Amino acid sequence: MLRHLDILVADHHPIFVEGLRSMLSNTGDDERFSYHIKAVASNGLQVAEYLGRAQPDLFLLDPDLPDAEILKIVSSVKQKSNKTRILILNGSGDPAHIQAAFRAGADGYMLKSGSHDELLLAMGELAEGRTFVGRGLMPIDLQNSNGALAPDLHFAKKSGLTRRELEIMKLIGQALTNKEISERIFISDQTASVHRKNIMRKLHVNSTGALIKMAFENHLV
Repeated sequence: MLRHLDILVADHHPIFVEGLRSMLSNTGDDERFSYHIKAVASNGLQVAEYLGRAQPDLFLLDPDLPDAEILKIVSSVKQKSNKTRILILNGSGDPAHIQAAFRAGADGYMLKSGSHDELLLAMGELAEGRTFVGRGLMPIDLQNSNGALAPDLHFAKKSGLTRRELEIMKLIGQALTNKEISERIFISDQTASVHRKNIMRKLHVNSTGALIKMAFENHLV
């Protein structure tokens, strides 16, 4: 059954917004959802006015929106209702900004340079209750970590992760595939896959995007 999703777009670039309208008018073979841009906000005041009278299904938000404290907006939306799913659309992938957005409550993050198909994938994932991390977005590299061990061990103990699973969780946080993880720590692809499944089971998540979000939130990357 086709599900209709109302969208609030918060962006101050008219060309981008018109391009978004055009993209969403052609959703291809997606028979799950139809997308409708119900409102466009070009500043923080307009966002507040719209959210004061409606709860969109999807909220596409540019973090550089004028006159807006983005993290406060995200946090406020989530405090009021879990109905609205928030996708950050940014021109750059600063790891610190990504981490802050997820900690505030964002459900997804992707680059504006992403494709039509990636945007539809992101919105579909969010609409179905999952987390989305766009292509080309990499967390802070482990080699740049300050080496703090105690928070890692605290998270592992709380979650029931072994040291090896914690190590792999950090690599998943870098959006590495099973093959890349196996090459990094000298295990087989199959072993990496088994560890990933065990980690997902212990953390009660069902997608890699959710694992990456959790890694950000717990400062594992």
